[in-house]
Amino acid sequence: MSSLAVPQTEPVAGSTPGTAQDRPPLRRRIALLPTLTLLLGALYCLLPVAWVVIAATKSGRELFSTFTFLPGTGFADNVRDLDAYRDGVYWQWMGNSALYAGLGALLSTCVSAVSGYALAVYRFRGRETLFNVLLAGVLMPPVILAVPQYLLLAQADLTDSYLSVLLPQILSPYGVYLARIYAAAAVPADVVEAGRMDGAGEWRIFTRIALPMMVPGLVTVFLFQFVAIWNNFLLPYIMLSDDEKFPITLGLFTLLEQGANTPALYTLVITGAFLAVLPLVALFLVVQRFWSLDLLSGAVKS
Repeated sequence: MSSLAVPQTEPVAGSTPGTAQDRPPLRRRIALLPTLTLLLGALYCLLPVAWVVIAATKSGRELFSTFTFLPGTGFADNVRDLDAYRDGVYWQWMGNSALYAGLGALLSTCVSAVSGYALAVYRFRGRETLFNVLLAGVLMPPVILAVPQYLLLAQADLTDSYLSVLLPQILSPYGVYLARIYAAAAVPADVVEAGRMDGAGEWRIFTRIALPMMVPGLVTVFLFQFVAIWNNFLLPYIMLSDDEKFPITLGLFTLLEQGANTPALYTLVITGAFLAVLPLVALFLVVQRFWSLDLLSGAVKS
């Protein structure tokens, strides 16, 4: 009597014996949770941006009468009205923001580069204490420092001036922290010692050897500081009273306050907010490209 041999099927790779093949493993389902969380976070962050972009295309009548995410037909008129408002004071606010953010971020990056390099390379008494004080400054809310800064600048008769907004932005504890961390990782101690043995001075070692190695980190410091100063509202609000010196954040705030009595100004506020984001996007794209290329070139050189 012969018996038929039943072929044994081997388990499919990646499947567990005794479970349905079409059922995803528990590990895969758990791995989807971070992705879903990131998607929800991205949706939460991008929805206001999408609203501003779409609302900037609507006229005053369309803004309050059409569907929220339905594009309008009044973007060109909104830009013309914004340009004509008070003889183009909006563009003066944009220029002030570019001055505050550009010059302030550049000076802050220079101070952060020198301070971070010194804290990373040199050994001196009180170095760690000084660094811990800087870390405490990172954790300090800006609102706590704004009033003392105003009182100090008032004693120097510098309030309601461009310097009253620029000077407090030059020293960035977070920028010094980033510069120190990057200098410690990117500038080898052997290279510094070799420069000293060749007779180079400390300043020449910093500018000719260490600084080129620190450029990718300093670009990051510049970007962070530029965005922080561009978006800063509290410090100019306390320091300035002349609206011709206002940055874009404070200027749009005054427009928004007037919009409570003149609803037609709401379209100007929304259009102005949309235009104010464009320089940040452009700067990020340009700096990110430079940052990536510099990182690659640094990796090749090393």
